[in-house]
Amino acid sequence: MKKILFAILSLSLVSCAVEGLESSIGDNSNNSNNSTTFTDALPLNNGNYWTYDVVGLTNTRDSLYIFGDETIGAHTYKKFKNRNNIATGFYCTSVNNNNVRKEAGKLLLTGNLSVLQGITLPAGVDFSVTDFVIFKESATNGEILSEKTGIFQQTISNFPVTIEYRLRAIGGENFTSFTSPNNDVYPNVKSTKIVVNLKITSTQTIAGFPVTINILPQQDVVVSTQYLSRNIGIVYTKTNTNFALDPTIAAQIGLPVSNSQIQEEFLDTYNVN
Repeated sequence: MKKILFAILSLSLVSCAVEGLESSIGDNSNNSNNSTTFTDALPLNNGNYWTYDVVGLTNTRDSLYIFGDETIGAHTYKKFKNRNNIATGFYCTSVNNNNVRKEAGKLLLTGNLSVLQGITLPAGVDFSVTDFVIFKESATNGEILSEKTGIFQQTISNFPVTIEYRLRAIGGENFTSFTSPNNDVYPNVKSTKIVVNLKITSTQTIAGFPVTINILPQQDVVVSTQYLSRNIGIVYTKTNTNFALDPTIAAQIGLPVSNSQIQEEFLDTYNVN
C-alpha cells in the first residue's frame, strides 16, 4: 500500500492539471480576448491525428488519432487512441481509449479520465466519467465545467488513512493570438484546465481519544492547462504536479516530504479534416 500511495503522490504527469498554474507563458497575457469564438475547437472526424513532443523528466513523443465511432446509449462519440496504445503526456493519456462528442459548444468525454498518468491507482479512486465537460466555448475564466468527488479508506504502513479526491474541469482564458513557449504561433486559442485535488488524513487513538492527523493537507496535486486553437485542437499543454506532506508523518510511513514536476506537450504535426 505504501507503494500505491507513493505512486499517487509522485505522479510525473497523467500521461497525456490546474488552478495554481503559472501564467508565465510568453507574452500571451497581452493577447487575451474574451471575444474569441470557436466554430470547431477540436475537429472530430475519422482520420484526424496529432503528434506531440513531450518535455519533462524525459523527452518523448506521443501520437494521438481518432479511431472511429462508438455509440453509447443515445449518443455517438469519437473514440481517441494513442499509437500502440502508449502515451507519456498528460493530454494524450487522459483521452486515450475514451469517447468524446460535441454538444452546444461543449466537448463531453465519457470513459476513464486517466489524470494520474498511467500509474497504478488504489482501489477507490474512480475517475470514470459520463459526459464530463472538458471544454466549453463560452466558458468564463475560472468557471467550473464539470466536477467529480470521492472518498475512500485504506491502510498504509499500519496507518488507516482516508483519501478524499476532487476532479474538476475549469474554463480558462481566450487569446486572439497565442505564442507557445517553443515560439509556434496559433490564432484563436482558448485554454481549459483539469485539476486533481487530494486530501489524506489518518485518525489515531491517543490516550483513549481519536485524533485526526493531516498526512496530506487538502491541495491541488495536479494542475494541467490545455490550449485549443480553432479548427486544430490542442496545441500546447502544461502540467504541474506538486505536493507537500506533513514531514513527521512522511518520515514514519517512508514517503518524500514534497515533490514538484512540470511537463509540457508541444504540437508537432497534425492532420484534420
